[in-house]
Amino acid sequence: MSNCWRLDDSRQTLVLGSHNNRLAEVIYWGPRLKDDEDLQTLYAASKLDVTGGMLDANPELSICPEATRSFPGQPGLILRQENGEPLLPKFCLSEVEEDQHRLILHYEDTNSEIRYSAFFEINPKTHIITSQTRLEAGSPILLHWLSAPVFPAPQLSDEMIDVAGRWCGEFQLNKTPWSAGIRYRENRTGRTGHEHFPGLIVPCRGATNTQGQAYGFHYGWSGGHRMVAEELPDGRRQIQFGHAARMETKAQRIFETAPLYAVYSGDGINGCAISFQRHLRDEIVTFPDPDRPRPVHYNCWEAVYFDHDLPVLKDIAQRAADLGAERFVLDDGWFGQRDDDTRALSDWEVDPRKYPDGLKPLIDHVHGLGMSFGIWFEPEMINHDSDVFRAHPNWALGGEDQILGRQQMALNMALPEVRAFLFERISKVLRDNPIDYIKWDHNRVLPMPDASQTRGSYQLIDDLRFAFPNVEIESCASGGGRIDFGILSRTQRVWLSDSNDAIERLNIQHNASIFLPLVVTGSHVGPRKCHTSGRMLSMSLRGWVAAQRHLGFEMDPRELDTQEIKTLKSITSWWKANRNWMQKADILRLEHVDPAIVAEQQLAQNKDRFVVFAGKATTSRQIAPRPLQLTRLDPNATYRIELLNKEDAEALSRGDLLIKKQAIELSGRYLMSYGITLPWSFPESMWVIEGRKI
Repeated sequence: MSNCWRLDDSRQTLVLGSHNNRLAEVIYWGPRLKDDEDLQTLYAASKLDVTGGMLDANPELSICPEATRSFPGQPGLILRQENGEPLLPKFCLSEVEEDQHRLILHYEDTNSEIRYSAFFEINPKTHIITSQTRLEAGSPILLHWLSAPVFPAPQLSDEMIDVAGRWCGEFQLNKTPWSAGIRYRENRTGRTGHEHFPGLIVPCRGATNTQGQAYGFHYGWSGGHRMVAEELPDGRRQIQFGHAARMETKAQRIFETAPLYAVYSGDGINGCAISFQRHLRDEIVTFPDPDRPRPVHYNCWEAVYFDHDLPVLKDIAQRAADLGAERFVLDDGWFGQRDDDTRALSDWEVDPRKYPDGLKPLIDHVHGLGMSFGIWFEPEMINHDSDVFRAHPNWALGGEDQILGRQQMALNMALPEVRAFLFERISKVLRDNPIDYIKWDHNRVLPMPDASQTRGSYQLIDDLRFAFPNVEIESCASGGGRIDFGILSRTQRVWLSDSNDAIERLNIQHNASIFLPLVVTGSHVGPRKCHTSGRMLSMSLRGWVAAQRHLGFEMDPRELDTQEIKTLKSITSWWKANRNWMQKADILRLEHVDPAIVAEQQLAQNKDRFVVFAGKATTSRQIAPRPLQLTRLDPNATYRIELLNKEDAEALSRGDLLIKKQAIELSGRYLMSYGITLPWSFPESMWVIEGRKI
C-alpha cells in the first residue's frame, strides 16, 4: 500500500510518497507537474533497480533516514535513552494533516512511545518551502542528532555552493564537487558565525546566476548548525540540516529543529535569491512601522570609539544630519566604567562621568536635528571587571579557566534570573529615554554549544519586543556573526560585516544577496582610511557601495573635505529619492566575463525601472571593458538608460561613448543579449546606471 501527497505553487511541485505507512520520501521536486499527474505511477517509476552487491531492495531515502532500514548513509535521527543505550525507533504513519499549501505527517513508534512529525508548507507568493521536524517522547530521552526533513539533491549537479567566511570577510562562496561520500559542515561556535552561514545552493549542470535549474536551502537558527550533503553508493544524494550535534545537553521529552527553508528555481541562482529575499522581507521580518522608509543611518563607533564627550558628539550629530542622516546611533562606551573593551559589560547603567545629566541632553539634541536615536547593547556578555560579575560570578557560561574573547565571557542565557536581570536593566534605559533603535551585539563565540543558550537569547529579545513594540533591533555579532532567518524573525536589520572597506563590502554584499534583501542589510560609508584594511578609497566608491543596501555613515564627519561632502550628499539624496522602490526591489546578480567586475541589477517590483551597480575591484585582464548583460527585462520594451556618475570618468577614458554624454534608449532584448558597454575605469571604482521602461 502506497500513499502520496503533493504541494504546488506556480513554479514547482513537491511530491512525497510512503509505502506500507513507513516514513515518507521526497520522490519528486522540480518544475510544476500537471494537475492530473498520477502520483502512484510516479512513485513506482521513481524506484531504483537493484543488482549484485546490493540489498534485495533499496532502503528509502526518507525525510528521516533510519538506521533500522539498513540505510547506507547518514541517519536523520540519533537518540539514546537516559542511561546511554541507543534508541532505534521504527516509525509508522499515524495521522496526516493536509490542505492546499500545507502538509503535516505524524508517525509513531508504539514500543518506545516516540512520536515524529514532519511539517511542510509552500508559500505561493515567494515559492519558499518551509519544513520542520518535531520529536515527542513519553519519557525524557537524549538527543544526539535530529535533521529537519531531508530533501534529495539533484543528480544532474556537478557541484554544491555553501557559505564560509571570517571576521571582516563574511559570505565567501565555496564550490565543492559532488563525489561519493559526504560534504559535512558543522558550526560549534554557539552562534551562526562569520565562518558558517547556514545556506546551500545546489546548481544543476550549466546553471548560472541568470539561467538554469538550481535548488536553495537555508536553516533558520542562530545557535550553530550541521549540514550533510551526501552521495550514497547507489548515486542518490541527500541534504540534511539541523542544530549542531549534541546541542541538547539534557534529557527532554520534546525536541524541534529550526525551520529549513528550501526552494527550486528554473531560472538560475537568482531565482533562489529572489525567493529568499522576498520571503525574509515579506513573511519573516516584522517592522514596527512597515510603511516608514528606511532611515539613513549614522553610527558614531568609528568616529569616537570609547571616547564619549557630549560637545563632540553633538557636533558630530549636527554634521551627520547635514549630510542627510536620519538616525543617530550611540555605540559602545556610554555605560558603567566602560573606557575600553576589558570592563563593564553587563553594567547597563548610564556612566555619570560621561553623561552627568543622563542621555537626555544628547537625545534632545539629536531629535532637534530631525533624527531618531539608537543605542548599543551587548546583553549576552559579561566582563570579569564588572559590578554584575563581582555580585554574580555564577551567571557566566563556561569554566573559570576558559579562553576569553575580547576580554569577555558569555552570560548563561538559559538562567531565568539572568534574563530577568537583563530585561529590567535594558527596559529601564528604554523607559527613561526616547530610544527607538537598539544595536544588539554579540562579540565572542560561546565556550561550548548549547541550544538552551540560543533559546534563552531568543526569549529575551521576544520579551523586549513585546514590551517595546516600537523599538527596532539590529543584529550584530562582530559584524556578520549572527545572520540567519531565526534572528531576523526577531530583528529588523543586520550589520553585515565590521569591514567598511568598500572593495571587501562589494563582494560580501553581492554574495549575501542570495539570501538577504536590501531592506535588512546595513551598509555604511566608512572613513577615508578603512580601519580594518588600511585601504584608502574614494568617497564616490564608498558612497555608492553603501547605497546598494540600507545606507548609513560610520566615519568621523569632521574629516571630510568639501568635495567629499558634496559627493556624499549627492549620493544620499539619490538614495532617499529611490529608496521606496528599492526597498521592494529584487537584487539580481549579473554575469560578467571580466572577473574584476562585481555587478548587480536591482529591479523594481513592477519591473518598470532598475539600477545597475558595476563595481571594479581589481585591474581587468583586457584593455577595453566588455559589455554587461542585464536580466529579467521585457525583451519587447524600450528602456531609457543613463549613467548617473558620468563625472567619475577618468581622463584615460578617451573613447566617444554615447552613454558618457547622454541617456540612451535600447530594447530589453538588446540589453539582455548584448548588454551595456561601459566606459573604461580604474580599479576600485563603480559605474551606476539607471534604467526606466518607456
